[in-house]
Amino acid sequence: MEPSDLDMLKIGRQRRHVSFPFESVRIVHSEEKSSSELGTEEAEGLIRVLDSEDRRHRGMSGIHGELGSVLLLLFLYVLQGIPLGLAGSIPLILQSKNVSYKDQAFFSFVFWPFSLKLLWAPLVDALYFSRFGRRKSWLVPTQYLLGLFMLYLSLIVNSLLQNERGPDVITLTAVFFMLAFLAATQDIAVDGWALTMLSRENVGYASTCNSVGQTAGYFLGNVLFLALESADFCNKYLRVEPKDTGIVTLSDFLFFWGMVFLVSTTLVAILKRENGHGKRKRSAPEETKGVMETYKLLLSIIKLPTVFTFCVLLLTAKMGFSAADAVTGLKLIEAGVPKEQLALLAVPMVPLQILLPLVISRYTAGPRPLDVFYKAFPFRLLIGLEYALLVWWTPSVKQGGGFPVYYYAIVLLSYALHQVALYSMYVAGMAFHAKVSDPLIGGTYMTLLNTVTNLGGNWPSTMALWLVDPLTSKECQGAAGQSCSTAEEVGLCVKESGVCVTTLDGYYVESVVCVVIGLVWWLWLGKKMRRLQEQRPAAWKCRINQ
Repeated sequence: MEPSDLDMLKIGRQRRHVSFPFESVRIVHSEEKSSSELGTEEAEGLIRVLDSEDRRHRGMSGIHGELGSVLLLLFLYVLQGIPLGLAGSIPLILQSKNVSYKDQAFFSFVFWPFSLKLLWAPLVDALYFSRFGRRKSWLVPTQYLLGLFMLYLSLIVNSLLQNERGPDVITLTAVFFMLAFLAATQDIAVDGWALTMLSRENVGYASTCNSVGQTAGYFLGNVLFLALESADFCNKYLRVEPKDTGIVTLSDFLFFWGMVFLVSTTLVAILKRENGHGKRKRSAPEETKGVMETYKLLLSIIKLPTVFTFCVLLLTAKMGFSAADAVTGLKLIEAGVPKEQLALLAVPMVPLQILLPLVISRYTAGPRPLDVFYKAFPFRLLIGLEYALLVWWTPSVKQGGGFPVYYYAIVLLSYALHQVALYSMYVAGMAFHAKVSDPLIGGTYMTLLNTVTNLGGNWPSTMALWLVDPLTSKECQGAAGQSCSTAEEVGLCVKESGVCVTTLDGYYVESVVCVVIGLVWWLWLGKKMRRLQEQRPAAWKCRINQ
């Protein structure tokens, strides 16, 4: 059966997975997302209201009549990706400054707001100034704050990263957490605005703007920034005369995008109106659930036995992948791999990331999509062990001027195999979410399941980073009676002309333990997850609708 336009709207607005090589924590996984799916039920009524009027324009407008709105949506999603990309680059910068993995774990909380935005999305949907516009009431102040935060951060970021006692991780985490929180709030407003900014005929372009825009923004804030910030990369590829710094600094980059946020937000506030105030008024007043009504609805969904069981499984499913996903990239940088080279590996992966969902969806379109999830699970666990071997092998491959081409080819192949397993699980999970969601409250239902999925990836990643240092064993060689258990003891060892040598790296301990935990989950709970596909549709329907 062909999916209806509304079904495509619901599924399309789930954020496309944005993935870059060996990221320390995942957005979402962007496996991360959407926000204003809470408004999808209201979208159904709105779409019905607009349908008859849009049919009159269908033949004469098409996408060309709304090209300006599509480009605006694309630009807003690009802006959203910038702070997320910058936040994703900070762990790599911190690692090059030899911060502890506990500090990396603390900074990883920056990536949580996109997984928790369900908690405040009802407020964004329900509270607004009607004269200014329902979505602009949140979009404009949020983007102004993003711009101001970036300008402020551009003034202090160098002192935060180059402190005499090391980077100020606590302040960095607080500031970038606010940037991520504001970006998540902006996402809620933009997702909702897309429903009324575009006509019924063109509303499907909203998901395209979403995936392309956020991916492009993340690429600009992460890959492009790391490349231009690297003195080695710029001297090798972009300069005639070598210099000690890159073409741009983090401070310059933050200042530029802070100004872009302020200028563009001012233009949007002045020039772009909501609710069809232009020449072709096609939108109707939006209706929304009350805040408390939405929270009660979410609670009623969670209380369903099948949903509760499924949520527990989603929260624990990614424990086996946490060491590979969260720590591997940082360990490669620690072994000497340039951070900009790791980031640039994302470029050849883009075609694969576009094609994989299209291919995998052919196998998840049936009645048992979680079978694909189950079959890909052990494959992804094995890749985690392969990552550990890659990290162990890396120091022996390093040459005077860096790493040979064949090393990067092996890293790229490893990452490509990881993407196949990851996307197989991701697409299968999204297909099952769409299959079991109660169609009467599909947006809220899907958002809840995606939120739990994201949290199921965030907390193991944070935990994996946190445990690396405690599981690592070091000894002080060359200074009798000294040890290297804490930073103070390391300092004393060095002061006594000794050197701290790692005898057991906690990353390898974690890698083995995570694979064992993953295998236990796959053999025991994985089968339980597959059996959920045998539940009757009534078991997934919210009682509030019965």
